[in-house]
Amino acid sequence: MKTINNIAFLAALVFVLNACSLDLDPISDYSELTIGGKTNTGTTVKFLTKAEMKTQYDYMYNQLATNKLEAWVLDYLIYSDTHADNSYRGATDLELTQLEQQRQDGNNKNINRDWNSYFGIVSAANSVIVNIDSVPDLALTAAERKQWKAEALILRSMIYFDMVRLWGEVPLILTEPPAITAANIEVVYPLYYPKRNSIAEVYAQIIKDLNTVLEAGGAPVIDNTNKFKFSKTVANALLAKIYAEKPVRDYAKVVQYSDEVAKDVTLVAAYGDLFNMNSNNTDVKNRNTSESIFEITFSGGGNWITWMCGIDLASANSKYDWAKWFTPSRDLSAAFAAAGDTERKVQTIVNADVVWSNHYPSKGYPFMYKYRSKFHSVIKIRLADLLLLKAEALVEQGNLTDAATIVNVIRKRAKLTDLAATTVASKILMQDAVLNERRLELAFEGQRWFDLVRTGKVFSVMNTLNKRDVGRLPMKVITEEKTLMPVPQAQIDKNPSMIQNPGY
Repeated sequence: MKTINNIAFLAALVFVLNACSLDLDPISDYSELTIGGKTNTGTTVKFLTKAEMKTQYDYMYNQLATNKLEAWVLDYLIYSDTHADNSYRGATDLELTQLEQQRQDGNNKNINRDWNSYFGIVSAANSVIVNIDSVPDLALTAAERKQWKAEALILRSMIYFDMVRLWGEVPLILTEPPAITAANIEVVYPLYYPKRNSIAEVYAQIIKDLNTVLEAGGAPVIDNTNKFKFSKTVANALLAKIYAEKPVRDYAKVVQYSDEVAKDVTLVAAYGDLFNMNSNNTDVKNRNTSESIFEITFSGGGNWITWMCGIDLASANSKYDWAKWFTPSRDLSAAFAAAGDTERKVQTIVNADVVWSNHYPSKGYPFMYKYRSKFHSVIKIRLADLLLLKAEALVEQGNLTDAATIVNVIRKRAKLTDLAATTVASKILMQDAVLNERRLELAFEGQRWFDLVRTGKVFSVMNTLNKRDVGRLPMKVITEEKTLMPVPQAQIDKNPSMIQNPGY
């Protein structure tokens, strides 16, 4: 009876590990009930035709802009900015309040939602990686197979990079579990109840996959008309960012891969060109800019994140009628003021009169401004991020002059003066200068918390924040253990191999 119960439960769990199932979230007339079958040689395959495989390939991209957007963008920004010093929670939801106060626990339903969503994206990528070579339809060319698999490997790498920074040890799921039977339950059990892999193992797999993409080829060159594509440039950018992280840190490789990226993209002339609307507010001014490396584009509208952050400037009826999910902090505003940085502040924060006063008086209440219409792209990676990351690496290598040159290029676009000579002469001051430049340049783009943790500044910055920022809710002291998110309790409850992170 126990075996029968296990089979039934595992069968239900299939829908979690295979969250990309076509019949769960259909994007065409195909479903798992109608696709696949036996080849001429009698082998059973999941996808028989190019059209069937294309459906899964498209799904891999489409879910990033649809049902996984909440976790992959909205909640991610909460972790990076509200959980850091750039923002207070907007709405007073318990889950947001916990993250502002550093009081999150395994019962935070947003964290559980995100865990499931991330693994859903991994599953979608795996469906392409695992199955594409077995499609018997010769209409799916060798070049297409190589390219689609490379794109899926880049996606899986990007998602695991986010996950390892959020949770540390996570299960590496690199295949699709077979159907469950009484005969194979002992073999497949670990596939449905996976253990967490070490941080070293996760990073090793990410690096292996990205190197496979770059060495074997297949990933497309960056398309300046469509940056919503996992290109070779995205792979190089991810490797630059990965090698800046402490578990695999190699500053020479940060510089190397950043330089590769810089061969393909250039900074836009004006900072506002990344975020502005056109003159009559009917569309964004630009998308797929020269600076963008990877972005989710919404050329037909549909970026609902804007309603969670502010208002839709393309809609005459849109207004600030609730507190949204982000309230820019006094500490962030003070950082802009201290730098004399009005150019980037006006693109980052906007004020409006409202009827509530959660963190500020109701008159002139601040809102996050980088998502300001349903047409706006979600820019996941752009060149300024990589340039400043290279500057960070150069500082650590002792090359302060070249690091300052990069920072000054970014500052010049923001209409700021060059760094002072006294700053450039000091490694400690340059470390702070680069970190601060990243804060002002990349606020609300998913960087701040990870920057603080990566540079080791998270304790000195965050544990003194309540003294500097009178608007922030009282916070718990951040320890090394609390630099990671808790594993959702719901995952521990259903997986006997799963253990909680220390400190939770």
